Amino acid sequence: MPHNLILLNVAAAEANATTPDLPIIINIAIALAAALGGGLIARWLKLPAIVGFLVGGVVIGPFTPGYVGDMHTIHQLAELGVIFLLFGVGLHFSLKDLWEVRRIAIPGALLQMGLTSALVLVISMLWGWSLAAGIVVGLAVSIASTVVLLRNLMDQGLLNTSHGRIAVGWLIMEDLATVAILVLLPAFSGGGGDPIWQTAGIALLKAAVFAVLMLVVGKRVLPWILSRMAHLGSRELFIVSVLVITLGTALGAAYLFGVSLALGAFLAGVVVSESHYSHQVEAEILPFRETFAVLFFVSVGMLVNPLSLIEQFGQVLTITALIIIGKGILTLVIGIILAAPARTSLVIAVSLSQIGEFSFLLGQSGVSLGILTENQYSLLLAGALLSITLNPFLFKTLPWLEKALAKTGPFWKLLNRGQPLELPEPEVMRNHAVVVGYGRVGQHIVEVLSELKVPFIVVELDAGRLNELTKKGVPVLYGDAGSSEILNHAHLKEARVVVVTLPNETAAANVVATIRHTAPEVPVVVRAATADSVTHLTELGATQVVYPELEGSLEIMEQTLLRLGYQENNIFRFKEAIRHDRYNLAISSADEREALATLLNSVAVAREKPPELSQVAN
Repeated sequence: MPHNLILLNVAAAEANATTPDLPIIINIAIALAAALGGGLIARWLKLPAIVGFLVGGVVIGPFTPGYVGDMHTIHQLAELGVIFLLFGVGLHFSLKDLWEVRRIAIPGALLQMGLTSALVLVISMLWGWSLAAGIVVGLAVSIASTVVLLRNLMDQGLLNTSHGRIAVGWLIMEDLATVAILVLLPAFSGGGGDPIWQTAGIALLKAAVFAVLMLVVGKRVLPWILSRMAHLGSRELFIVSVLVITLGTALGAAYLFGVSLALGAFLAGVVVSESHYSHQVEAEILPFRETFAVLFFVSVGMLVNPLSLIEQFGQVLTITALIIIGKGILTLVIGIILAAPARTSLVIAVSLSQIGEFSFLLGQSGVSLGILTENQYSLLLAGALLSITLNPFLFKTLPWLEKALAKTGPFWKLLNRGQPLELPEPEVMRNHAVVVGYGRVGQHIVEVLSELKVPFIVVELDAGRLNELTKKGVPVLYGDAGSSEILNHAHLKEARVVVVTLPNETAAANVVATIRHTAPEVPVVVRAATADSVTHLTELGATQVVYPELEGSLEIMEQTLLRLGYQENNIFRFKEAIRHDRYNLAISSADEREALATLLNSVAVAREKPPELSQVAN
């Protein structure tokens, strides 16, 4: 039976609980409410929301007065959070991105994890900890949070720079190493009578067999299942199939191959990420991932005993200093060894000065295997809470740190001796058109854009049209355009125009609202399904709203007036005034009256010399 990644031994904590048993739904509601309150306060203080989630868990935990949540229920739900978190990591995994920064990221991550673990191990031995406990805590301290890293890099505008891309590659390597550690950890826990090398070898063999099975068989089966669900045209069935794939693969990995749920979920994400449906899968799984991940962080916070942390204040400060200062110094030293530019080393050093979700997983696994005590795990949690809280402020000190180190003379020359890593520019579409919907209108627009050699990408939710576009070699993004997760992949901010051709009024409104939130400056041309939607879409920020039914009436009016002898430019002015007035045919605006007056003034000339029908036709 595989080990449980979530802490199961909570009997001592439950003994402190004074709140009577409540229905599961109430416990979930209170846990989410605590997370919401903590998250709002954290954001108000300009801190990562994860800090608030952890504090919310402390508030409803058994070690603080007041309501005590049902730890068993919340921990069981938190296990789903682990699965969805790892599935999301797999969806975002990019071997190509890691390979581009391999010179620094791969050896750097492995060196940093090894040196940090060794440093923590030495200190833990001075505290009287066991060798195994020191190693587990050392590994947990060496791993930074990818979620926190990405958020801070985005906030500081560093995500797409060479420094940010190397930092992300470094974290990807740490994530991969952590998945391997989670597979091997039970073998080194001393729980069985077999030799460690035999247990570890069997664990690696099982993991390798499962990985090969997923990458060979799963790569064909899972996308095929998603394709069948998408062709049924039922979003509900598609969502359910995504959940079944995620949970089924994780459980299959655990119960059939004896490897961790984490590895199963991660590989499921990796396999799905290579299909046409990956972006829509990500959008559909996001609410489940975020909700259960919140419960995961709340469950972690519930294990923190504030009183024991006060009693171990010196150890808390030491662990936090190791995370923030120790890892930072080691990273700078590694940067010198690998000849990384000083700016890159500083960005990575600050990025790694925190720990998060993978550290929690390692710590929980250590507790469930009897390697760590609850007090040792609490120290790890306290270090995570403090380091995540301080990390955004450390990013703000980057310019000051760079200037201060530049004044050190010889050390700066040594630190900055490396040449910047030449990375290929990220493949980002620029100056392109985004066509949302590939119905009759969308098809015609795509044909015209193709003939004019204008770069474009189509966003389409119909699986049949997806296959058609794929066969034609047309760039296409499968998914619901009303989701910002989907439209982010269309590179809206770099687009020249977005054309929304959806016939459904609600869907079109959602897309326009999403576009305006994501890319406020990009022009948006949208098709209106009803007269009422013209005003609504305009208020949502559409640049130009086209109502096909009334466009037909405007065309009939133009042809009529042309044959009555009115000048084409004056008729065009009148049509534009009606469009500007949101297709209001009551002739109520000043522009419409002025355009009509121009037509009236030219009526005498038009009647004296009516044009020939052949000329009008030409």
